[in-house]
Amino acid sequence: MKRFSMLLSVAAVLATPAAAKPAGDTEAMMRALYGSRAFNVARQSLAADYDRIVSEITTLTEIPAPPFKEAKRAAAYLEMLRAAGLTDVEADEEGNVMGLRKGTGGGTLLVVAAHLDTVFPEGTDTKVRREGNYLNAPGVGDDTSSLPVLLAFIRALDKAGIRTRSDILFMGDVGEEGPGDLRGMRHLFNKGKYKGRIAQFISVEPGRDRVTNGGVGSKRYKITFKGPGGHSFGAFGLVNPAYAMADAMVEFGKMKVPANPKTTYNVGVVEGGTSVNSIPFETAMTVDMRSVDAGELAKEDAYLKSILDPAVARENAARSTAKGKIEYKLELIGDRPVGHTAPDVALVKTAMAAIAIGGGKPELESSSTDSNLPMSLGIPAVTIGSGFHTERSHAPDERLLLDRDETVRYMTMSLATVIGAAGIAK
Repeated sequence: MKRFSMLLSVAAVLATPAAAKPAGDTEAMMRALYGSRAFNVARQSLAADYDRIVSEITTLTEIPAPPFKEAKRAAAYLEMLRAAGLTDVEADEEGNVMGLRKGTGGGTLLVVAAHLDTVFPEGTDTKVRREGNYLNAPGVGDDTSSLPVLLAFIRALDKAGIRTRSDILFMGDVGEEGPGDLRGMRHLFNKGKYKGRIAQFISVEPGRDRVTNGGVGSKRYKITFKGPGGHSFGAFGLVNPAYAMADAMVEFGKMKVPANPKTTYNVGVVEGGTSVNSIPFETAMTVDMRSVDAGELAKEDAYLKSILDPAVARENAARSTAKGKIEYKLELIGDRPVGHTAPDVALVKTAMAAIAIGGGKPELESSSTDSNLPMSLGIPAVTIGSGFHTERSHAPDERLLLDRDETVRYMTMSLATVIGAAGIAK
């Protein structure tokens, strides 16, 4: 009878999804959840599932998912979602795969997502190697390790018999990494069948105590400088696109940006030319600008555009244009919106309380994740940790630590966030 009362208590507190819950109820709701018999069963399910999760991480890591070529991994994950017992399991036109865990009704739609793509190009060896307490492979952590955690959440909810008011859409999405430019999220929120219905969004990435409630926006450009080219000796004196680009690069490096709000810039790729004894006919640089503030990002964008014409003009004035002038092409290759979910929004409070009451040390942070897109639309969104600790993300020697107890402990906190956001049905 005591256990039954506790379950009723949890249901009463969680009956309304977090997006609509008074902030003062959050801590009480989370304490009641952690103390419930049903949640203890869910926790035990996660612990019992640990070896399966690790096995599924290995399986998915060894299916390469380079930018724009996630289809094979997506197909495998689609079948995993189907095997987990979800309904409406499908792939959308952009390549996202998803399925619904139906709620009892009355709640708003919650999306819980992990991204399928990695940063590594086609041809990268993704064979997983076990070395001591680590799994080693490109992409083993970010974000492959989170995909099986979502499946474990579904199994834990079912094992515990936890019914939520909200429908939960579990998703493996495409295009989160660099060149993907959040294409999976853009489709989901702007074109997909769930457009206009999503009220809350949770992205899952490797990590533990961090709750990402700020979306770092970015602008990325490829700037190509073109000229007549020629022999380095025979055509000496003609304008050189490399000099115009170097001029622009030096001016770009002089940009003044604030430390707070954090704003950054970088020249990441420099390319062009055909040989050491040729004046290049084309060179290019790829730049990245980021800020947690939309106004500062706009200033960076304006500054970059202001230095290009003068740099080209100086080179055209410095050398002969008898065979043609230097020209440039500015190409936008990445445009991630700035976003923010305020700390006093119930979804953020739910995530923070889930970690704190679970024994962690929650910290708010800003980053560039799938959550940027819903944040920019004013939809409550956070990115939380999968429970796995990973190292050397985006590097060929990326690795994932195998520490069962701590991983399950933090995985449990993230499941608590999902439950709190979705609301337990009465």
